[in-house]
Amino acid sequence: MKLSHFKFDLPEELLAERPAEHRDESRLMVLNRKDKTIEHKLFKDIIDYFDEGDLMIMNNTKVFPARMYGEKEKTGARIEVFLLRELNAESRLWDVLVDPARKIRIGNKLFFGDDESLVAEVIDNTTSRGRTLRFLYDGSYEEFRKKLEELGETPLPKYINRPVEPEDEERYQTIYAKHEGAVAAPTAGLHFSKHLMKRLEIKGIDFAEVTLHVGLGTFSPVEVEDLSKHKMDSEQAIINQETVDIVNKAIDNKRRVCAVGTTVMRACESSVSSNSRLNTFDGWTNKFIFPPYDFSIANCMITNFHTPKSTLMMMVAAFADYDFLMKAYDEAVKEKYKFYSYGDAMLII
Repeated sequence: MKLSHFKFDLPEELLAERPAEHRDESRLMVLNRKDKTIEHKLFKDIIDYFDEGDLMIMNNTKVFPARMYGEKEKTGARIEVFLLRELNAESRLWDVLVDPARKIRIGNKLFFGDDESLVAEVIDNTTSRGRTLRFLYDGSYEEFRKKLEELGETPLPKYINRPVEPEDEERYQTIYAKHEGAVAAPTAGLHFSKHLMKRLEIKGIDFAEVTLHVGLGTFSPVEVEDLSKHKMDSEQAIINQETVDIVNKAIDNKRRVCAVGTTVMRACESSVSSNSRLNTFDGWTNKFIFPPYDFSIANCMITNFHTPKSTLMMMVAAFADYDFLMKAYDEAVKEKYKFYSYGDAMLII
């Protein structure tokens, strides 16, 4: 498949600037792959498609406030620093993106906060916008991390053209987030409310958790027409034995196994045994899924509506069937479904 196959016209007003008022009342499009039918529902209606013993696999990563603003020494220029990953806790080394990058060179110092109690020194260039920073802070590691949290803000995607609001801290996070490490939310999970989770539990739906710390690579544009030549950024994933046991039991019992989001799907497909069962995993994955692809673990998925030519859209096309997905997206645009991180959801069964 080629990059140009994933092009479609997406009106700008369909990019969701804000979440639905209630998590579980965003809209839901239901795609039935066997019957090739499309239904229009609300997210809370998802309960009608699952029975006792069916399984939902969630990504329990937690978004940290990764976007910070500092001032460059001498000039006082305002610089955005986006924390990507911690490289060394002891030395307080971080992999970051800076903007505007042309002003930031090795040896420069950046000052953060009104009291300038946090300073960072640029020690390496990694990519055109990427830098390695060494943070200097007079305090313990715990105090340093607390300081980063205090100075950082919710890393809303760039397409959201408004300042971060207090509500974003809660809404750009799943209600079951546990392990900090993501710089973007696993957005399919944002639609689950406590009330809906309770109703699913009462109905006898089982849950399992994986961790995949979503990186900015999720949003990296594909720049090659031949998809087989695209390289995904690596993201850290952890699948423990408890999850493996729950998932494999559901597969053996021929239950519905639902991946809640592309991140869950990628984590699971990165650790599959030769007999199509899930294995434990603790490492990094750069798996890129695009059509045609045979999925081993999940037989249904929940996902948001993705932007044209995105790797996320490609994975969903591999799962739903390319022609069927393009038809569904065409209908989504006509019906004014909201796209992207704060947008509406799709259930593919």
